Amino acid sequence: YSEYADFCFATFGDRVKNWTTINEPRPIASLGYDVGSFAPGRCSKAIFNCSAGDSATEPYIVSHNLLLAHAAAVHIYRTKYQEKQKGRIGILLDFLWYEPLTRGKADNYAAQRARDFHIGWFLHPLVYGEYPRTMREIAGERLPKFTAEEATTVKGSFDFVGINQYTAYYVSNETKETPKEMTSYQADWKAKFSFAKNGVPIGQTIPSSVWIIDVPWGLYKCLMYVKEKYGNPTVILSENGMEEPANVTLPKALHDTTRIRYYKGYLRQLKKAVDDGANVVGYYIWSLLDNFEWATGYDSRFGIVFVDRRDSRLKRYLKMSAYWFKKLLQR
Repeated sequence: YSEYADFCFATFGDRVKNWTTINEPRPIASLGYDVGSFAPGRCSKAIFNCSAGDSATEPYIVSHNLLLAHAAAVHIYRTKYQEKQKGRIGILLDFLWYEPLTRGKADNYAAQRARDFHIGWFLHPLVYGEYPRTMREIAGERLPKFTAEEATTVKGSFDFVGINQYTAYYVSNETKETPKEMTSYQADWKAKFSFAKNGVPIGQTIPSSVWIIDVPWGLYKCLMYVKEKYGNPTVILSENGMEEPANVTLPKALHDTTRIRYYKGYLRQLKKAVDDGANVVGYYIWSLLDNFEWATGYDSRFGIVFVDRRDSRLKRYLKMSAYWFKKLLQR
């Protein structure tokens, strides 16, 4: 990976001024090695009947190596290229907001564990040179340790942090003991997730999505959490958006008022976070075009531009949300 990064810096650095090493390393480790739903499809047999893997250890090993690879690339860029090329380098991390289901101490602790095992898994080492204390206590020897040299290399190895943020969930404490054969990264959270409290959704539901709920205040809390817990790093909101189904008529797809409502709410909360001191310097929607999603392929449409996949030229049509953004940016 270091050789690959070096080649990219040398070849494209005269034009590229914003580098990211890895996009969403947490899903790479968790979905690929904990539940086996992403490549290479590894997990414990008792978890999701994978043919090979160990959900108790492999996600942690993979994430550890991803952090070391990231830090190695940043070291190369800073020592060989940054002074001349005048660019900056960071990493993109996914982060959902976890809100305690109740005011009880157990649920508050569960929500904090969820944050530690999610964003803290990567951002804590990048800022402090070690994994969160909760992870070290729960995973124990299953969690790799940084050598003193590795910790020094990883700590501070970013000029900015990209945050991919979409939604928020309620979290409550998991009281059931995990059977040994079911030990996994996700089980280590000791948390349960829900979209509603006492039958009331955490936010505006999006019928076409099984995982995104419109919860703008979750974005605000994510950004303020990163500000307060991790020393207010430079942040780029690198992904934010919602999906709609692919099997709708063109007129209905273009009339995407739900998406406009979503972006209005999230941009208001982004401004509020910036006004309250969050060091956010950039914002990217997900996405410009209807794209191929790793989990759902072409069945979801995230774009503000419709792509007609039945047309041999893949003709594009601006959705109402694209015109809304155009008007917003012209103001």
